[in-house]
Formats: sequence, C-alpha cells, structure tokens
Amino acid sequence: MTEVWRPSVTVAAIAERDGKFLLIEERDNDALVLNQPAGHWEQGETLLAACARETREESGYDFMPTALVGIYRWLPPGSTTTYLRFAFCGQIGDRDARRELDPDIVAVNWMSMEQLLQARTRHRSPLVLRCVEDYLGGRRVPLEVLTHF
Repeated sequence: MTEVWRPSVTVAAIAERDGKFLLIEERDNDALVLNQPAGHWEQGETLLAACARETREESGYDFMPTALVGIYRWLPPGSTTTYLRFAFCGQIGDRDARRELDPDIVAVNWMSMEQLLQARTRHRSPLVLRCVEDYLGGRRVPLEVLTHF
C-alpha cells in the first residue's frame, strides 16, 4: 500500500503597525528564530480562525484577517515535511499583556523592514521575508476565495 502524502498546513499573520511588522522570537530546537505569528491549522476551525488563534497565542494581540497575501509551499532542507502556509494580512487589535504566551515564545517584537533584513539569518524560514515582501508589493486576495463547508 502506498503512503498518502500530506503537507503540514500552517497559517501566518502579516501584521503591520506604523511601518513595523509583528514578529515573534521563539525557540526552534537550540536556536532563537524570528517568525510571524504562525502555527498549524487545527481540525474543526477555519483558516481565518486558526490565524486569529495563533496570533493571540503567540503574541497576545487580537488579529482579524482581511485578505490572503499568499499560499506558500516550503520543504526545509534535510526534512521530509512539506509546509503549506496560508499568510493573511489584517487588522491588529490590542494586546493583552496578561495573556500567557506559548512556552517557546521568548519575545514579541515590532520590526521595520530594515531591521527584518538585518536579521535575515535569524528567520525561521525564507517564508518570513517573502510574505512581508509580497505584502509590501500589494498582493491581496479577497477572503471570498476561501470556502469552508
């Protein structure tokens, strides 16, 4: 019997405020890396709900997706897991500083594009910069393209 291939589906929030982007500093094995608030799509939720949940869990901020920036496939070098990322931009709300963040989160940062480029070697994946570049390039797909039955 042939094994069925299934990518790992993730969501990410591209949140901008005053020319800076919301980035999470998190532990990935022994390294501290930068990533957008992102994580796995869980059974029973919509992609939009997953993005809002992951943003809340990793940053403490409320986030409401307003458009799809892109869908990205990535196979990390040396890995057998393919990631399929749905990246959304949207409205960032208030932060609940009392909210306990996911245990791997070390810091919540707002970074300019210049700071993001300077920290390129610390990005969790090439998707971090590419999503911001696509966002700044004006890529927006209406949420109506997503259908959940």
